[in-house]
Amino acid sequence: MENGNRLRVVLDTNVVFEGLTKRQGACGIIIDAWLAGLIRVYVSDALVYEYADVLSRKLSAKRWERAKIALATLLQNAQFVALHYTWRPSSPDPADDKVIDCATNVNAIIVTSNLRDFRKAEKELGVSVITPLQLVQLLAA
Repeated sequence: MENGNRLRVVLDTNVVFEGLTKRQGACGIIIDAWLAGLIRVYVSDALVYEYADVLSRKLSAKRWERAKIALATLLQNAQFVALHYTWRPSSPDPADDKVIDCATNVNAIIVTSNLRDFRKAEKELGVSVITPLQLVQLLAA
């Protein structure tokens, strides 16, 4: 925890997508915590583009328009990171390297529903990786 007990996190795209589209469960709680300033969310330009790309491709045009507004609101409450170092490849999924780069540059926890793709980075780079449910449990503690 840091300044005001806010956890430093980087959210994988799957967490943002589920939180914005389903609005229930652990990912929805994380989006609400982000909006309320209970967590400090870090993003890079590359990660923001990834969020927008996935949402725009997977949602209908009408749903993407609503999600775009919500995403813009969330990003106003995000800390933008200038990437000074990259470690590639650190994941079998190149999109996950954007999450890893952001987290390693600010020493933040990665929150993802897909732990498998982050095992190498966790082992070799020492990044902390947790599930959305684990983050909700940390916030509740």
